[in-house]
Amino acid sequence: MDQVNPAVAEAMAEIGIDITAEVPKKLTTDAVEASDVVITMGCGDACPVFPGKRYLDWKLDDPAGQGIDAIRPIRDEIHRRVQDLLAELIPTS
Repeated sequence: MDQVNPAVAEAMAEIGIDITAEVPKKLTTDAVEASDVVITMGCGDACPVFPGKRYLDWKLDDPAGQGIDAIRPIRDEIHRRVQDLLAELIPTS
């Protein structure tokens, strides 16, 4: 796939995020090496694994081929999980 799913772009636009200029990217070795936490979504054995990194595999519905009504809950669940992770990584005093 060389473009972002249009329904995903529409769902993100609803919350003020424009991803229309973005393109899907593979998880690279360099990206993993530069990360403290690696979040995958069904990547399995295809993803590079390095000792000392924290890996989270978020089981989420695949938005491919789905309409915006199915994508909104996926978007909202990713947002919730990111907020929870941020709260864990950057605790407030």
